[in-house]
Amino acid sequence: MKRIAVFTSGGDAPGMNAAIRAVVRSGWANGLEVIGIRGGYQGMIEGDFVLMGPRDVANTLQRGGTILLTARSKEFMTPEGRARAAENLKKAGIDGVIAIGGNGTYAGAAKLLAEHQIPIVGAPGTIDNDLYGTDYTIGFDTAVNTALDAIDRIRDTAASHSRVFFIEVMGRHAGFIALEVGIAGGAEVVVIPEIPTDAQACAEVINKSAEKGKRSSIVVVAEGGYEGGAEQLAKDVQQYSGFEGRVTILGHIQRGGSPTARDRVLASRLGAACVEALLSGASGVAIGEVNDEIRLTPFKEAIEKRKDINRKKYELAKVLSL
Repeated sequence: MKRIAVFTSGGDAPGMNAAIRAVVRSGWANGLEVIGIRGGYQGMIEGDFVLMGPRDVANTLQRGGTILLTARSKEFMTPEGRARAAENLKKAGIDGVIAIGGNGTYAGAAKLLAEHQIPIVGAPGTIDNDLYGTDYTIGFDTAVNTALDAIDRIRDTAASHSRVFFIEVMGRHAGFIALEVGIAGGAEVVVIPEIPTDAQACAEVINKSAEKGKRSSIVVVAEGGYEGGAEQLAKDVQQYSGFEGRVTILGHIQRGGSPTARDRVLASRLGAACVEALLSGASGVAIGEVNDEIRLTPFKEAIEKRKDINRKKYELAKVLSL
């Protein structure tokens, strides 16, 4: 193996640049040329390749987003699109590929391998933390801390005005961000997709909190935790409580910003591990960190197996809201 490529795909996540940096520098340290593919799978189809050296990734460790850009490619979802991508990789003399992204990125990588036998491994880059085969994904810790900072500020206003705030965080299919910030932010209620929430039960918690002398309440809602999101939950809860809720949707602010130290270290470790995996002959696997150890999980498992939330944490959130 003499030349490898790296790209980012799907939603951006803080720490992706740290992972790219680790791939480039680890690659060159092992005598490899490293090609950056700009624009994800679409860039692969268009042949948007650039040679990257150690100096090209200088001063990127602290930057959010992705210097290689990202996109969702409909063309790559077709056999013809994947064939064009594979042809470009082979013409460029690329012996192995590192994909940084989420579930969709892994699915595309698995098809590229199955149809064109191009060695490829993946690193988990998504703020949702919903990928099987790793305890944490690149970007999750930063997203949690970004959301927590916002919740802390909103709590000041909630307390000053004796109000109930419904704060919607990202997590269409998974409640990892909501649960983590719910505990860290002292939320009275945490609403996640994994555990159905009843508006009346939510109202009862808020009413009981008021009876105990609490002047305000915070309800953290994962975007997929309640049909209609935080806006609808606030309307439904108002029917059962004497409080008019205020809604704040944090949205894409959670994806941006400088990555935390934890995300920088995780991304650096996983990026280097991807290079080592390719050099060892591994392919069709996702590189993760489990119990502080590097673990290789077949794409099929990483894509199909569901990673559950820590239900003890969910119970802890309820206990601590008393």
